[in-house]
Amino acid sequence: MARYRFPTPPTSEITPEKIYRSRRQFIHLAAGLSASALLPGKVLADPLDKLDKHFAVPDEKLTSLEDVTHYNNFYEFGTDKESPSRYAHTLQTRPWTVSVEGEVHKPRQFDIDDLLKLATLEERVYRLRCVEAWSMVIPWIGYPLAELLKKVEPKGNAKFVEFTTLMDPQQMPGQRTSVLDWPYREGLRMDEAMHPLTLLTFGLYGQTLPNQNGAPVRIVIPWKYGFKSAKSIVRIRLVEQMPETTWMKAGPREYGFYSNVNPEVDHPRWSQAKERRIGEFFKRATPVFNGYAEQVGQMYSGMDLQRFF
Repeated sequence: MARYRFPTPPTSEITPEKIYRSRRQFIHLAAGLSASALLPGKVLADPLDKLDKHFAVPDEKLTSLEDVTHYNNFYEFGTDKESPSRYAHTLQTRPWTVSVEGEVHKPRQFDIDDLLKLATLEERVYRLRCVEAWSMVIPWIGYPLAELLKKVEPKGNAKFVEFTTLMDPQQMPGQRTSVLDWPYREGLRMDEAMHPLTLLTFGLYGQTLPNQNGAPVRIVIPWKYGFKSAKSIVRIRLVEQMPETTWMKAGPREYGFYSNVNPEVDHPRWSQAKERRIGEFFKRATPVFNGYAEQVGQMYSGMDLQRFF
Protein backbone atom coordinates (compact mmCIF):
# COMPACT_ATOMS: atom_id res chain seq x y z
CA MET A 1 0.00 0.00 0.00
CA ALA A 2 1.43 3.36 -1.00
CA ARG A 3 2.03 5.69 1.91
CA TYR A 4 2.57 9.43 1.79
CA ARG A 5 4.97 11.02 4.26
CA PHE A 6 2.97 13.89 5.67
CA PRO A 7 5.01 17.04 6.24
CA THR A 8 5.02 18.57 9.69
CA PRO A 9 3.28 21.97 9.54
CA PRO A 10 4.94 24.99 11.13
CA THR A 11 4.11 25.29 14.81
CA SER A 12 2.54 28.66 14.07
CA GLU A 13 -0.12 26.90 11.97
CA ILE A 14 -1.12 24.40 14.64
CA THR A 15 -3.85 25.35 17.10
CA PRO A 16 -2.23 25.39 20.55
CA GLU A 17 -3.04 22.32 22.61
CA LYS A 18 -4.23 24.43 25.53
CA ILE A 19 -7.06 25.78 23.35
CA TYR A 20 -8.33 22.26 22.76
CA ARG A 21 -8.08 21.49 26.45
CA SER A 22 -10.17 24.46 27.44
CA ARG A 23 -13.74 24.18 26.27
CA ARG A 24 -14.55 27.81 26.97
CA GLN A 25 -11.46 29.07 25.16
CA PHE A 26 -12.30 26.95 22.13
CA ILE A 27 -15.89 28.22 22.04
CA HIS A 28 -14.71 31.83 22.27
CA LEU A 29 -12.21 31.17 19.49
CA ALA A 30 -14.97 29.86 17.23
CA ALA A 31 -17.17 32.83 18.06
CA GLY A 32 -14.40 35.23 17.08
CA LEU A 33 -13.93 33.78 13.61
CA SER A 34 -16.67 35.53 11.68
CA ALA A 35 -15.90 33.56 8.51
CA SER A 36 -16.76 30.31 10.25
CA ALA A 37 -19.44 31.41 12.70
CA LEU A 38 -21.92 28.65 13.39
CA LEU A 39 -24.74 31.14 13.80
CA PRO A 40 -24.81 34.85 12.98
CA GLY A 41 -22.91 36.32 15.90
CA LYS A 42 -23.78 33.41 18.17
CA VAL A 43 -22.36 30.15 19.50
CA LEU A 44 -24.00 27.88 22.04
CA ALA A 45 -22.85 28.68 25.57
CA ASP A 46 -23.63 25.14 26.71
CA PRO A 47 -24.90 22.56 24.21
CA LEU A 48 -26.72 20.57 26.87
CA ASP A 49 -28.87 23.54 27.91
CA LYS A 50 -31.09 22.94 24.86
CA LEU A 51 -30.54 19.21 24.45
CA ASP A 52 -33.09 17.46 22.25
CA LYS A 53 -34.19 14.83 24.79
CA HIS A 54 -35.75 12.55 22.16
CA PHE A 55 -32.34 11.67 20.75
CA ALA A 56 -30.35 11.85 23.96
CA VAL A 57 -28.37 9.10 25.63
CA PRO A 58 -28.64 10.65 29.10
CA ASP A 59 -27.10 7.82 31.10
CA GLU A 60 -23.80 7.91 29.23
CA LYS A 61 -20.92 10.26 29.86
CA LEU A 62 -19.91 12.56 27.03
CA THR A 63 -16.57 11.81 25.39
CA SER A 64 -14.08 14.59 26.11
CA LEU A 65 -13.60 17.33 23.54
CA GLU A 66 -9.90 16.43 23.47
CA ASP A 67 -10.63 12.88 22.34
CA VAL A 68 -13.41 13.89 19.95
CA THR A 69 -11.06 16.27 18.14
CA HIS A 70 -7.78 14.34 18.36
CA TYR A 71 -8.71 10.71 17.67
CA ASN A 72 -10.27 10.64 14.22
CA ASN A 73 -10.59 8.69 11.00
CA PHE A 74 -10.36 11.07 8.04
CA TYR A 75 -8.11 9.43 5.44
CA GLU A 76 -8.00 12.58 3.35
CA PHE A 77 -5.52 13.80 5.96
CA GLY A 78 -3.77 10.53 6.76
CA THR A 79 -4.49 7.04 8.04
CA ASP A 80 -3.26 7.52 11.61
CA LYS A 81 -5.83 8.58 14.19
CA GLU A 82 -3.80 11.68 15.06
CA SER A 83 -3.16 12.77 11.46
CA PRO A 84 -6.45 14.64 10.89
CA SER A 85 -5.93 17.00 13.84
CA ARG A 86 -2.33 17.51 12.74
CA TYR A 87 -2.86 18.20 9.04
CA ALA A 88 -6.46 19.36 8.58
CA HIS A 89 -5.45 23.00 9.11
CA THR A 90 -4.89 23.06 5.33
CA LEU A 91 -8.65 22.77 4.66
CA GLN A 92 -10.33 26.04 3.69
CA THR A 93 -14.01 25.93 4.64
CA ARG A 94 -15.04 29.30 3.16
CA PRO A 95 -16.25 29.73 0.50
CA TRP A 96 -18.07 26.38 0.40
CA THR A 97 -21.05 25.13 -1.55
CA VAL A 98 -23.02 21.88 -1.56
CA SER A 99 -24.91 20.86 -4.70
CA VAL A 100 -28.05 18.77 -4.29
CA GLU A 101 -28.93 17.16 -7.61
CA GLY A 102 -30.03 14.03 -9.45
CA GLU A 103 -33.59 12.73 -9.23
CA VAL A 104 -35.08 15.93 -7.81
CA HIS A 105 -37.52 18.50 -9.14
CA LYS A 106 -35.57 21.50 -7.88
CA PRO A 107 -31.81 20.86 -8.06
CA ARG A 108 -29.91 23.57 -6.27
CA GLN A 109 -26.48 24.63 -5.12
CA PHE A 110 -26.47 25.76 -1.49
CA ASP A 111 -23.91 28.07 0.04
CA ILE A 112 -22.84 26.83 3.47
CA ASP A 113 -24.49 29.85 5.09
CA ASP A 114 -27.75 29.02 3.28
CA LEU A 115 -27.63 25.58 4.85
CA LEU A 116 -27.10 27.08 8.28
CA LYS A 117 -30.17 29.28 7.85
CA LEU A 118 -32.51 26.37 7.09
CA ALA A 119 -33.00 25.67 10.78
CA THR A 120 -32.53 27.27 14.18
CA LEU A 121 -29.38 25.43 15.22
CA GLU A 122 -29.34 26.56 18.83
CA GLU A 123 -32.33 24.27 19.35
CA ARG A 124 -30.76 21.34 17.52
CA VAL A 125 -28.24 19.64 19.80
CA TYR A 126 -28.23 15.85 19.56
CA ARG A 127 -26.29 13.85 22.11
CA LEU A 128 -25.61 10.70 20.10
CA ARG A 129 -23.51 7.57 20.45
CA CYS A 130 -21.28 6.99 17.42
CA VAL A 131 -19.21 3.93 16.54
CA GLU A 132 -16.19 3.11 14.40
CA ALA A 133 -13.85 0.47 15.84
CA TRP A 134 -14.36 2.45 19.05
CA SER A 135 -17.30 4.46 20.31
CA MET A 136 -17.91 7.99 21.52
CA VAL A 137 -20.85 10.01 22.85
CA ILE A 138 -20.86 13.44 21.21
CA PRO A 139 -23.20 16.48 21.40
CA TRP A 140 -23.58 17.17 17.66
CA ILE A 141 -25.13 20.38 16.34
CA GLY A 142 -27.24 20.10 13.21
CA TYR A 143 -30.67 19.13 11.92
CA PRO A 144 -32.24 16.17 10.10
CA LEU A 145 -30.99 15.78 6.53
CA ALA A 146 -34.64 15.31 5.53
CA GLU A 147 -35.21 19.04 5.97
CA LEU A 148 -32.70 19.79 3.22
CA LEU A 149 -33.87 17.03 0.90
CA LYS A 150 -37.47 18.25 1.09
CA LYS A 151 -36.30 21.62 -0.27
CA VAL A 152 -35.27 20.03 -3.58
CA GLU A 153 -38.43 17.87 -3.87
CA PRO A 154 -37.23 14.31 -4.54
CA LYS A 155 -38.80 12.49 -7.48
CA GLY A 156 -40.67 9.24 -6.98
CA ASN A 157 -37.85 7.20 -8.51
CA ALA A 158 -35.23 8.51 -6.07
CA LYS A 159 -34.34 5.40 -4.07
CA PHE A 160 -30.86 6.24 -2.76
CA VAL A 161 -28.78 9.25 -1.72
CA GLU A 162 -25.08 9.52 -2.57
CA PHE A 163 -22.66 11.82 -0.73
CA THR A 164 -19.36 13.03 -2.18
CA THR A 165 -16.51 14.62 -0.22
CA LEU A 166 -14.32 17.46 -1.50
CA MET A 167 -11.59 16.35 -3.93
CA ASP A 168 -8.57 18.63 -3.53
CA PRO A 169 -5.15 16.99 -2.96
CA GLN A 170 -3.59 20.38 -2.25
CA GLN A 171 -5.84 20.84 0.77
CA MET A 172 -6.18 17.15 1.57
CA PRO A 173 -2.72 15.53 1.40
CA GLY A 174 -4.08 12.03 1.96
CA GLN A 175 -5.64 12.22 -1.50
CA ARG A 176 -2.13 12.18 -2.96
CA THR A 177 -1.95 8.49 -1.97
CA SER A 178 -3.74 5.48 -3.45
CA VAL A 179 -5.02 4.24 -0.10
CA LEU A 180 -8.60 4.80 -1.40
CA ASP A 181 -10.22 5.68 -4.71
CA TRP A 182 -10.87 9.41 -4.37
CA PRO A 183 -13.09 11.34 -3.98
CA TYR A 184 -14.73 9.68 -1.01
CA ARG A 185 -18.30 8.54 -1.67
CA GLU A 186 -20.95 7.16 0.63
CA GLY A 187 -24.64 6.39 0.31
CA LEU A 188 -27.90 5.66 2.05
CA ARG A 189 -31.24 4.21 1.13
CA MET A 190 -33.85 6.95 0.79
CA ASP A 191 -35.75 6.01 3.94
CA GLU A 192 -32.48 5.99 5.91
CA ALA A 193 -31.61 9.45 4.59
CA MET A 194 -35.04 10.78 5.55
CA HIS A 195 -34.95 9.35 9.08
CA PRO A 196 -34.81 12.12 11.74
CA LEU A 197 -31.68 10.58 13.29
CA THR A 198 -29.71 11.16 10.07
CA LEU A 199 -28.22 14.57 10.70
CA LEU A 200 -26.77 17.27 8.50
CA THR A 201 -24.16 18.42 10.98
CA PHE A 202 -22.29 21.71 11.41
CA GLY A 203 -20.85 21.61 14.89
CA LEU A 204 -20.14 19.79 18.13
CA TYR A 205 -19.69 20.73 21.76
CA GLY A 206 -21.11 24.20 21.19
CA GLN A 207 -18.63 25.17 18.47
CA THR A 208 -18.30 25.08 14.71
CA LEU A 209 -17.26 21.71 13.33
CA PRO A 210 -13.45 21.39 13.54
CA ASN A 211 -11.71 20.58 10.26
CA GLN A 212 -10.62 17.16 11.46
CA ASN A 213 -14.23 16.27 12.26
CA GLY A 214 -15.52 17.02 8.77
CA ALA A 215 -15.92 20.80 8.48
CA PRO A 216 -17.84 22.65 7.37
CA VAL A 217 -20.67 20.12 6.92
CA ARG A 218 -20.94 16.37 7.35
CA ILE A 219 -23.48 13.62 7.86
CA VAL A 220 -23.97 11.78 11.16
CA ILE A 221 -25.77 8.41 11.09
CA PRO A 222 -25.49 7.06 14.65
CA TRP A 223 -26.78 3.51 14.07
CA LYS A 224 -24.14 2.81 11.40
CA TYR A 225 -20.37 2.54 11.55
CA GLY A 226 -18.57 5.86 11.38
CA PHE A 227 -17.25 5.59 7.83
CA LYS A 228 -20.85 5.91 6.56
CA SER A 229 -20.98 9.46 7.92
CA ALA A 230 -19.35 11.34 5.04
CA LYS A 231 -17.32 14.44 5.94
CA SER A 232 -16.63 17.77 4.17
CA ILE A 233 -19.48 17.16 1.74
CA VAL A 234 -19.68 19.05 -1.57
CA ARG A 235 -22.34 17.04 -3.40
CA ILE A 236 -25.54 15.19 -2.49
CA ARG A 237 -27.07 13.23 -5.37
CA LEU A 238 -30.40 11.41 -5.34
CA VAL A 239 -30.32 8.34 -7.59
CA GLU A 240 -32.44 5.37 -8.59
CA GLN A 241 -29.76 2.69 -8.32
CA MET A 242 -27.69 1.81 -5.26
CA PRO A 243 -24.41 3.78 -5.50
CA GLU A 244 -21.05 2.07 -5.13
CA THR A 245 -19.47 3.50 -2.02
CA THR A 246 -15.75 4.01 -1.44
CA TRP A 247 -15.34 1.21 1.09
CA MET A 248 -17.50 -1.21 -0.91
CA LYS A 249 -15.15 -0.65 -3.82
CA ALA A 250 -12.03 -0.95 -1.65
CA GLY A 251 -13.07 -4.16 0.12
CA PRO A 252 -16.43 -5.68 -0.94
CA ARG A 253 -15.92 -8.71 1.35
CA GLU A 254 -15.38 -6.47 4.34
CA TYR A 255 -17.67 -3.50 3.81
CA GLY A 256 -21.29 -3.72 2.67
CA PHE A 257 -23.62 -0.96 1.65
CA TYR A 258 -25.65 -0.93 4.87
CA SER A 259 -22.85 -1.08 7.48
CA ASN A 260 -25.34 -1.18 10.33
CA VAL A 261 -23.89 -1.79 13.77
CA ASN A 262 -24.61 -5.51 14.23
CA PRO A 263 -22.60 -7.45 16.82
CA GLU A 264 -23.60 -10.73 15.14
CA VAL A 265 -21.82 -9.86 11.89
CA ASP A 266 -18.05 -10.05 12.23
CA HIS A 267 -15.67 -8.12 10.07
CA PRO A 268 -13.57 -10.77 8.22
CA ARG A 269 -10.54 -9.72 10.26
CA TRP A 270 -12.03 -9.11 13.71
CA SER A 271 -15.08 -9.59 15.89
CA GLN A 272 -17.58 -6.76 16.21
CA ALA A 273 -19.32 -8.22 19.25
CA LYS A 274 -17.54 -5.79 21.58
CA GLU A 275 -16.50 -2.16 21.31
CA ARG A 276 -14.11 0.10 23.15
CA ARG A 277 -15.49 3.34 24.51
CA ILE A 278 -12.89 6.05 24.25
CA GLY A 279 -11.72 6.88 27.76
CA GLU A 280 -12.47 3.42 29.13
CA PHE A 281 -10.04 0.53 29.60
CA PHE A 282 -12.41 -2.43 29.24
CA LYS A 283 -14.52 -3.26 26.19
CA ARG A 284 -18.28 -3.47 26.39
CA ALA A 285 -20.90 -5.43 24.45
CA THR A 286 -21.86 -3.79 21.16
CA PRO A 287 -25.63 -3.11 21.05
CA VAL A 288 -27.64 -3.83 17.90
CA PHE A 289 -27.99 -0.70 15.75
CA ASN A 290 -25.65 0.95 18.26
CA GLY A 291 -28.51 1.13 20.77
CA TYR A 292 -30.98 2.80 18.40
CA ALA A 293 -32.95 -0.34 17.47
CA GLU A 294 -36.20 1.12 18.79
CA GLN A 295 -35.89 4.13 16.49
CA VAL A 296 -34.53 2.51 13.31
CA GLY A 297 -35.11 -1.25 13.50
CA GLN A 298 -38.41 -1.14 11.63
CA MET A 299 -36.63 0.00 8.45
CA TYR A 300 -34.96 -3.41 8.21
CA SER A 301 -37.91 -5.61 9.11
CA GLY A 302 -37.72 -8.88 7.19
CA MET A 303 -34.20 -8.26 5.89
CA ASP A 304 -31.40 -10.78 6.34
CA LEU A 305 -28.95 -8.54 8.18
CA GLN A 306 -26.19 -11.16 7.93
CA ARG A 307 -26.40 -10.97 4.14
CA PHE A 308 -27.10 -7.24 3.88
CA PHE A 309 -24.26 -6.20 6.13
